[in-house]
Amino acid sequence: MSDFLQAHDLPATIETEEALEELLSRPTVWLPQLLEQAPGDIMVLGVGGKVGPTLARMAKRAAPNKRVIGVARFSEKGLRERLESWGIETISCDLLDRSALEALPDVPNIVYMAGKKFGTEVDPSFSWAMNTHVPAMVAERFHKSRIVAFSTLCVYPFAPISGGGWDESVQPSAAGDYATSCAGRERMFSYFSRQHNTPGRLIRLNYAIDMRYGVLYDIARWVMDGTPIPIGTAYASVIWQGDSNAQILGALAHATTPTSPLNVGGPEHMSVRLVAEEFGRKFGRKPVYEGVEAETGWYNTTLAAQRLYGYPTVSLARMVDWVADWVQRDMPSHNKPTHYEEREGQF
Repeated sequence: MSDFLQAHDLPATIETEEALEELLSRPTVWLPQLLEQAPGDIMVLGVGGKVGPTLARMAKRAAPNKRVIGVARFSEKGLRERLESWGIETISCDLLDRSALEALPDVPNIVYMAGKKFGTEVDPSFSWAMNTHVPAMVAERFHKSRIVAFSTLCVYPFAPISGGGWDESVQPSAAGDYATSCAGRERMFSYFSRQHNTPGRLIRLNYAIDMRYGVLYDIARWVMDGTPIPIGTAYASVIWQGDSNAQILGALAHATTPTSPLNVGGPEHMSVRLVAEEFGRKFGRKPVYEGVEAETGWYNTTLAAQRLYGYPTVSLARMVDWVADWVQRDMPSHNKPTHYEEREGQF
């Protein structure tokens, strides 16, 4: 098996969580060269989320001579030890603690992943603190570094699906506390980038797919369980998390001054009805739908990322097959719905 993520070398099925973690963290063939163009070590702030561990592991696999440092509160049992077993250094830090943030080492390359989405309606103030206040402190503290920061497609206004979605020139026009605070995150990184000439990128991420989580998992589970599928959001842009990890890390070599947005997602807008019918065929179940397809949604185009990286390695068909097999075998889930169908911005 290749050390790199390549379309001709993908397994027909992902047997275990260990195999899944390995595949999610396997670098693309072009990533090592890009990381060479971003001199210095890499620090991942907020490494403890769903995506952070595989992204940090990929960085270490693609650039074994760089120090890769993962920073989080490490509330999940065993995560710190797992990261360290992969050669990743770890630092426990609450990013809301200014003194702890100041004590972090100076590192040339920062990937900022911290944030708060789900539960925003319960305590909007905490989401605003994590999504706007912390980014301001990080942008100021690491103004001499390159900073690639996670954002979201939800900062965009709804777009008509007939137009293919918004490109990066469209300004944020968010709805709800989560999306509005994420627009604030972008503004903070942009402000300090302009103040200090800090190079960076703002990653407007669509829906990254993990067998245990994601839009495809949600739809497959609904089909399997006979749960009505909300069809108002008729399309979604999905990308294999390994491909999105590589594109996000590669953005360190494509940083701009001042920082600028980059949409990361699948090359196509996936029809929810199409994949539901495909899961139904595989499971021998007839999908049940509720609602009516709307003509608009959070849709954007990933042409700019395709010009930088080419097409993602893992196709939509392959992801559908993997997820169907995973669900049929009743394999583990994160039990965290994506709420991709949400249209009012309440997460």
